[in-house]
Amino acid sequence: MSDVLAQLSGQGVSIWLDDLSRELIDRGELQRLIDEAHVVGVTTNPTIFASALAHGEAYTPQLRELAASGADAERAVFAITTCDVQHACDLFAPVYERSGGVDGRVSIEVDPRLAHDTAKTVETARALFDAVQRPNVLIKIPATVEGLAAISQTLAEGISVNVTLIFSLDRYRAVMQAFLTGLEQAREAGRDLSEIESVASFFVSRLDTEVDRRLDELGTDDARALRGKAALANARLAFAAYEEVFATPRWQVLAQAGAHPQRPLWASTGVKDKAYPDTMYITELVTRGTVNTMPRSAMDAVADHGELRGDTVRGAYDDAGAVLDALERLGISYTEVTALLEREGVEKFDKSWSELLATVERELERVGAPGGESTP
Repeated sequence: MSDVLAQLSGQGVSIWLDDLSRELIDRGELQRLIDEAHVVGVTTNPTIFASALAHGEAYTPQLRELAASGADAERAVFAITTCDVQHACDLFAPVYERSGGVDGRVSIEVDPRLAHDTAKTVETARALFDAVQRPNVLIKIPATVEGLAAISQTLAEGISVNVTLIFSLDRYRAVMQAFLTGLEQAREAGRDLSEIESVASFFVSRLDTEVDRRLDELGTDDARALRGKAALANARLAFAAYEEVFATPRWQVLAQAGAHPQRPLWASTGVKDKAYPDTMYITELVTRGTVNTMPRSAMDAVADHGELRGDTVRGAYDDAGAVLDALERLGISYTEVTALLEREGVEKFDKSWSELLATVERELERVGAPGGESTP
C-alpha cells in the first residue's frame, strides 16, 4: 500500500503528516509511518492538539504532575504540546540528519491569538524554540500582515519557521520577501544560513469550498464548469511565483552563502467535497521541491488508490491563470475570497485554541480532584 507513497517521495514531494498526539508516538504508529509510509515530517495546529487532548488517557500522567505543581491551563498547554513535539523531533532526528536538515521537521504553532501582534509572536516563537530544544523544530507563524515582520525577525535569530495560513498569491509573495529579509539579517549577524529552514504553507482545499459555494449560488453552466478548479489553479500559480522569486539575484546571493530555499508546502489537502477524488489535492500538486502535509485519511487514500501522472504543476500555469480570470468575469473576487479565508483561518485557530485551553482546564481539575481520574 505504500508503493504510491514511495513513488510520490521519489518524485521529489516530501510527505508530512498533518497530525500529532501522545498516543500516536507512544504506540509506535508515528515510527511506523516513518519506516513504511515515507513520512518525513509532521505539522500540528491547535485543532490537532485539542482533538488529541479530548481523547484517551495518554496525557493523564503529565496532567497529574502539572496539576500538582499548580499549573494553569496556559502553562499546561505549553508543557504538553512542547513535550509531544520534542518526542516527535527525536523520532525524526535520523531523517533530519539524512536530509541535511531539510526534512525530519516537526512544527509547533505560536498562540493564534497573537496573529496580529508582531512583538508577542516573536517572543512566543523564541519561548517555543527554547522549550523544545531540538534543531529540527519549525515554529509556525501565521502569514498575517503583522506576521510578516515576525517571520523575518524569527528567521534572523536563527529559528526555523513554518509560515502558515497563506491563501493569496500577493500574500505569498510578501512571505517570500519576508523570508529573504530574515535570511539577509541572519547573514549579517554571522549565522550559518544552512541551519535555517523554512516552508510556506499554502492552503488549498478551503479556497474551493468558498469559491464553489459562490459558484453554486450563480447556478449557471459557466459557473458549474469551474467547480473544483480554483484551489489547484491558485496553488499552481503560487509555485510559478516561487520559481520567479528563487531565480532572482537576491536569492542567488543567499544560496551561495549556504541558504536553502523556502519550500512551498501544500496544506489543507484533505478533500472536503465528496464529489471530488479524495486524492485530488495530492496527486494534482506533484512537483519536485514541495511538501504535502496530509491528514491521515488523505495519506491512506493515496497509498490505497492514488494515481500519479508525473509533474502536475509545472507547465500548467497558463490554464491556472485562465481559471482565476474566468472566476473574476463571473463576479467572484479573488481578493475578497482570500481575505475572507485568512480572517476565518485565524478565527478558527483562535476558537480551537480556546477549546484546547478549556479541555486542559477541565482535565487539570479532573486529575487534581480527590480520587484523581476516577472523578467524573
